Amino acid sequence: QVQLVESGGGLAQPGGSLRLSCAASGFTFTERVMAWFRQAPGKDREFVVAMGRYSTQYAEGVRGRFIASRVNANNTIFLQMNSLNPEDTANYYCAASFAVFETTWTDARSFQHWGQGTQVAVSS
Repeated sequence: QVQLVESGGGLAQPGGSLRLSCAASGFTFTERVMAWFRQAPGKDREFVVAMGRYSTQYAEGVRGRFIASRVNANNTIFLQMNSLNPEDTANYYCAASFAVFETTWTDARSFQHWGQGTQVAVSS
């Protein structure tokens, strides 16, 4: 049974940092593209970052502020979020995919498995 469990969300001040984690189980972790998406109230789910075996893609709005990483030995991915601003407020979801082509990584429909999400709020 595939499980993705996010943690680490919470409240941060503008300019602050948070670190999200996602623990995966039930599949061969190294074969999957792992990603973070987010969804703000009233908005569509939005791509944040995806990590394959050899490359990482970031959304334009988070590049240079967010750093994604994966530890294959622990079946875990992380999202270090720095210089947070109120526009980063959203539910953040971990996702896993068999997608081969990097051009599909930004599309939520390419991801077969999802976590339940962790809430991030940025406010003073």
